[in-house]
Amino acid sequence: MRTSTLAIAAALALAACGQPNDTRAQDGVFADNRVTPTDVMTMKASFAPVVRETAPAVVNISAVGVQRVQDPFFSRFGFGPQTQRVGSVGSGVIVRPDGVVVTNNHVIEGMQQIRVTLNDRREFSARVVLADPRSDIAVLQLEGVQERLPTLNIDDQEEQQVGDLVLAIGNPFGVGQTVTNGIISALNRTETGISDSGSFIQTDAPINPGNSGGALVDMDGDLIGINTAIFSRSGSSSGVGFAVPATMVRRVVESAVGGATAVVRPWLGVKGETVSADIARSLGLDRPQGLVVTEVYPGGPAARAGVRQGDVITAIDGAEVNDQGGLNFRVGTRAPNDTVQVGVLRDGRPETLNARVQPLPGDADIDRATIIRSGVLSGAQALALNPALADSLGGDPFATGVIVGGVQRGSYAARTGLQRGDIILAVNGRPVTSVEQLADLGRGSEVVIERRGRRIAGVIG
Repeated sequence: MRTSTLAIAAALALAACGQPNDTRAQDGVFADNRVTPTDVMTMKASFAPVVRETAPAVVNISAVGVQRVQDPFFSRFGFGPQTQRVGSVGSGVIVRPDGVVVTNNHVIEGMQQIRVTLNDRREFSARVVLADPRSDIAVLQLEGVQERLPTLNIDDQEEQQVGDLVLAIGNPFGVGQTVTNGIISALNRTETGISDSGSFIQTDAPINPGNSGGALVDMDGDLIGINTAIFSRSGSSSGVGFAVPATMVRRVVESAVGGATAVVRPWLGVKGETVSADIARSLGLDRPQGLVVTEVYPGGPAARAGVRQGDVITAIDGAEVNDQGGLNFRVGTRAPNDTVQVGVLRDGRPETLNARVQPLPGDADIDRATIIRSGVLSGAQALALNPALADSLGGDPFATGVIVGGVQRGSYAARTGLQRGDIILAVNGRPVTSVEQLADLGRGSEVVIERRGRRIAGVIG
C-alpha cells in the first residue's frame, strides 16, 4: 500500500493502494457484431468495440512482500525490528505477446512475490525485468507463457489533443477489471509534484486506488499512457488523474527488452528559469514562453551545440517546452547519443540548434565514497558530487559539494551528527568541491550542509 500527499489544495494519491486479495477478472462475453467506431455518433452510442479490443491486454496485479518495522512496545524490551507481510494491488498492460507487462514501479516496489491475472482468469507469476522509480514505470516478464498473448500497441506519436475521449482500464480497489471513460483534460503537466522529470497526461476518467499501472487508451484502441496518480482529498477519484505518456513508457520498455538494468537518461546540460510575464517583458518577448537559460554545463551537449546563457529554449524536436521539468522529460525520452533539435530565441530571433544528447557525466555510485581518516570529520565516507550522482539522488546536476555516503559508528563524524546523504557545501566560508578539503579539519570549523533540501550551518565543537 502506498500513498503520498502534496501540500497544495489537494492530496496526491498513488493509485496502487489496496489490500492483496483474490480478485476475479472481468466476466462476460463480448458481442462480436460491433466494430471500432469510425464517427463521433457511434462513439457516443457505446465504447464497447474499443473495450473489446483493449481489455484482454489489461491485467490485474497482486504483489506480496516482507517489511521490517520497529514496534515501540517491543523495542522497550530490547527487541529489534520485526517483520510483517505487506501487499499491493494494481494493474498492468501486456505490451509484447511473449508476456512483457508494463505497470507502475510503486505497485511492485519492495515486493518478492508478484502474481498477474489475465482478463480470461489465467494466472502467471512474474519477475521484474527493470524498475525505473524516476518515471514510476516497471517492466515485468510473465513466466511460463506458452502462447502469444493479447497486447496493446504503444502509441507514442503524441497526436492527442485536449478534449479527446479516453478510457481508463484497471483494477480499482481490487474489485476486478473495470472500465471508465473521460477526456484528456490537459497535456504536458509538469509541475505536479509527482516527478522532477515527468510530463503527464491529465484526464478526468475516474481513476481510483488499484488503477495504478492500468491503461489509458484512445478511441483507436492504442495505449497512450499508464495511469499513475491522482489529486484527491479523499484518496478516491475527484476527476484529476495523471498518466505517464507513451513516449516514456516505450523508452523504459525498450531499455528492458534490450537487456539494460536501468534507464539511462541523457541530458542537454542546461539549467533554466521559466519565462514569466516580467521576464518576457524584459526580454522583449510578445508573450511568456520557454525557458531562459541561466547556466550551460561546460563541454556538455548544449554547449557544443552553441546554446548560450540568456537564450530562451522554446522547443525540443518541435514539442513546446516551458519549464525545466518539461525540458528534462523531452530529453529524457531520447536515447543517449540521439540528436535533438533545440528551438531557441536569441535576441528575439528564432533559431534551431542540433544537439547530441548524452548521459550525465560522472559516476553515480555513492558506495565508491572514500573514508576521511583524520580531523573532526574522520569516519565519514565522502564523495565529490558530479552531475550523474546528483541526478541519481534527485538533486540538481549542476550542484557542487561533497556528499556523505556513510558514517562509521563511534567515529568523530558520527559524534558531530553527520548523516548519510548530507551534502557538505562549505567549510570555514569556502565552497567545498573535493574530499581532500575535509581532511584534517580541527575543532571550531564552521560547516554548511544541505540535508533533505534544508541548509544547516554550525560549528564543530
